[in-house]
Amino acid sequence: MSQEFVTNIVHVGSIPCGGNLPFILIAGPCVIEGRDSALYHAEALRVLTDRLGVPFIYKSSYDKANRTSGESFRGLGMDEGLAILAETKRRYGVPTLTDVHSPEEARAAADAVDVLQIPAFLCRQTDLLLAAGKSGRVVNIKKGQFLAPWDMGHAAAKVASTGNRRILLTERGASFGYNNLVSDFRSLPIMATTGYPVVYDATHSVQLPGGQGNTSGGQREFIAPLARAAVAVGVNGIFMEVHRDPERALSDSATVFPLAQLETLLRTLQQLDAIAKESSLRV
Repeated sequence: MSQEFVTNIVHVGSIPCGGNLPFILIAGPCVIEGRDSALYHAEALRVLTDRLGVPFIYKSSYDKANRTSGESFRGLGMDEGLAILAETKRRYGVPTLTDVHSPEEARAAADAVDVLQIPAFLCRQTDLLLAAGKSGRVVNIKKGQFLAPWDMGHAAAKVASTGNRRILLTERGASFGYNNLVSDFRSLPIMATTGYPVVYDATHSVQLPGGQGNTSGGQREFIAPLARAAVAVGVNGIFMEVHRDPERALSDSATVFPLAQLETLLRTLQQLDAIAKESSLRV
């Protein structure tokens, strides 16, 4: 890991992310399936991360607007979804993150969550990036599957032009032919040269977009190896969609990580992270 990977610090609520600090975890179900499901996963993840000492941000989407099929479950809608996320934050004291798809959504979601996430397919949408920046919330920009890592500096600059430099950049794989993604780990230190913390999305990176015809497939068995590789490079955060029963998940069931297996993986990631961050101080 090169010294250039040491980024600036961005605070998400009381959680600092970046620099040479331990990695943060952004985790939760892909989509809000209901109030009970959201509260269950938030509590389980909070208990686990508190026990391990892993800084944690809860994520879930009120609307998955880019499903392969128009008949797939998209979520509960903005009003109900944001209300559930706000309750989750109050009840468990964790910062929350959700996707936004338009300037209007960015302004509304900013009242309920701590992080506005720009979906990968929308990472060049100037009006959306500006609205997210003007909200004053942390903005997590997913790198488009079609985008070079050095081009993420332009997306970040659009947000920063509003005066908001509370920005995270997330790698989630690059298109590699039809229905396939590949992770180029060079992109992580390249994006870090922007000065913004870099997150690795270990679950969407194993997705096979549209790989099952009317739904996306995926290779869940590669989530843990890729997460380990990213932490060894020295990322500032790991993004993972998790579920207590992946086969019954209503969105991205092929690529959500089993909640029951998360503790073992996190313990390994903590060990790798300590080695990577310690090594960077000696460069």
